[in-house]
Amino acid sequence: MHAPRIPLFDKPFAAFLFDMDGTILNSIASAERVWSGWARRHGLDVEAFLPTMHGKRGIDTIRQLALPGVDPETEAREIERLEIEDVDGVVPIEGAVDFLNRLPADRWAIVTSSPIRLAEARLGAAGIIRPQVMVTAEDVTIGKPAPDGYLLGARRLGVAANDCLVFEDVAAGVLAGEGAGARVAVVTATHAHPFETLHPKIAGYRDLLPEEGPDGRLSLLRLG
Repeated sequence: MHAPRIPLFDKPFAAFLFDMDGTILNSIASAERVWSGWARRHGLDVEAFLPTMHGKRGIDTIRQLALPGVDPETEAREIERLEIEDVDGVVPIEGAVDFLNRLPADRWAIVTSSPIRLAEARLGAAGIIRPQVMVTAEDVTIGKPAPDGYLLGARRLGVAANDCLVFEDVAAGVLAGEGAGARVAVVTATHAHPFETLHPKIAGYRDLLPEEGPDGRLSLLRLG
């Protein structure tokens, strides 16, 4: 007897758009090792700082701090170098590899705040194949929570952003998805401090199934 398949949304979508860190792979240990060292070198309260840097471009995080004598572009490049060198412990979110492999190649994209070289390093460490369409930090002038990345990802797939389902894990990304007019699913696999949201939550992908309709549209199903 087959397990029932329960739709998580009331409609199918033209495409799925995925954030990367915390959404299809877990890079928290690596990122926090690098950023903790940077924060200590600049006299910041590490525990207070770390929750503020997830889901945003590194350069945006540094700019928002407005630290005297600090050049955001130079610091962001150094952090990127250190993060590329440290991918120890980067692993896929449970079930993510199989889930992504089930998707039509032209119906999904990654929209990440990471620079391209770091994104490729982390995807490789997690065993996730790079998709045909990927939007990275270099592709947008304004990062999340602005919707620019998701709007661009949808455009590169040839679909409307408001006809997409965005998978996100942090508030900045959820705001970006909402701003693009997309529906949002919140991945909670790496949440140490859950945030309030009215969007459907998923712990991982093990019990989820994408289903392609005869018109090529994608539904997100939970196996009951």
